[in-house]
Amino acid sequence: MFDTKYEFTCVDRFLKYVKYDTQSDDEAESFPSTEKQKILSKDLADELKKIGLKDAAVDEYGYVMATLPSNTNKTVPAIGFIAHVDTSPAVTGKNVNPIIHKNYQGGDIVLPNDKSQVITIENNPDLKNMTGFDIITTDGTTLLGADNKAGVSEIVDAVNYLLTHPEVKHGDIKICFTPDEEVGRGTEKFDVKKFGAKYAYTVDGSSRGEVETETFSADAVTIKFIGKNIHPGYAKGKMVNSIKTASYFMESLPKDKLSPETTDGRDGYVHCVAINGNEELTVLKFIIRDFEVEKLKEFEAILKGLAEKAVAAFPGAKMTFEVIEQYKNMKYVLVEHPQVADYAIEAMKRLDIEPILSPIRGGTDGSKLSFMGLPTPNIFAGEHSFHSQLEWVAIQDMEMAVRVIIEIAKIWEENS
Repeated sequence: MFDTKYEFTCVDRFLKYVKYDTQSDDEAESFPSTEKQKILSKDLADELKKIGLKDAAVDEYGYVMATLPSNTNKTVPAIGFIAHVDTSPAVTGKNVNPIIHKNYQGGDIVLPNDKSQVITIENNPDLKNMTGFDIITTDGTTLLGADNKAGVSEIVDAVNYLLTHPEVKHGDIKICFTPDEEVGRGTEKFDVKKFGAKYAYTVDGSSRGEVETETFSADAVTIKFIGKNIHPGYAKGKMVNSIKTASYFMESLPKDKLSPETTDGRDGYVHCVAINGNEELTVLKFIIRDFEVEKLKEFEAILKGLAEKAVAAFPGAKMTFEVIEQYKNMKYVLVEHPQVADYAIEAMKRLDIEPILSPIRGGTDGSKLSFMGLPTPNIFAGEHSFHSQLEWVAIQDMEMAVRVIIEIAKIWEENS
């Protein structure tokens, strides 16, 4: 039975954490990509120590790890809860000014410091279920950082509850806060053996009830179109302009399919995320996504074929085509460990939450961790409209996420 007199700490923690600028950098080669992420990581390690996790520490890469020791005589698999400290490079995370809209009564939410930023019902259907809730937003000039500081604060609060309620039995609980998830590098230096969990959950989902056991599989493709530069005054019959070759190629891509703006549901896509070039060399970077790993090769073959046609259209042009594997759909691993998701689903049902089993049109740290030997589905944290000034989270969802974490820990102990 949950202690109804417990005073949640997740909101106060969250309002403090979002004040840290932890934006990661997708152009950096260092790890973590920005040193400022370590400032929050260090303070989180100190905070975990203060509430009672004696082994809490932050390593040279900015990973925070800690253990809540078992308080049961049973042999229970160690389970982990993971969230990331960094925020998206897409929108500034500096000088975040969170605002609490108490007792929300419906309608669009106009953000006060940039009234052109409006959280609309049309684009945020979950708001229809939020009447009477307390909604935290930005002031409209930055992102909020609920992705994923909501998850961080919920995990710390759940640990605080378990420490102050020793009558709740659980096995070893491992905590980790990671850097650089937003730039796809959150597991780059993750030491699974050191972490010590057998199974884990990322707390980084959106709507209340989400249990996500399936992600995209993902590759990156770099296409280089190589031309020949000659002084333009003397270029007739000699110049091969790589920009024109690349433009021809881009124009040949399908207009009504295979792109993010034309796909949804279980459809995959190819997506050009960057172009940089001159007459001599133009470089295009793509991300390739689909739930079925075999589809990636199909999409890459389409791209390569179109690139070869573009080169053929400009005699003298050349091209290179490089594929880099990013991550795979975690369902290929999680299907072998069904209890991990089943226990999360059971936890939600016990709390009268309708589980939402939906595939992620993206990836999580759990995608890579699952293939690194740590089966890791994703559960909700309550964050919405992430990577934008329109980001928001409901206090009641944050508190419910705390309860879900606690319930999952209980179920693992009960079933051992």
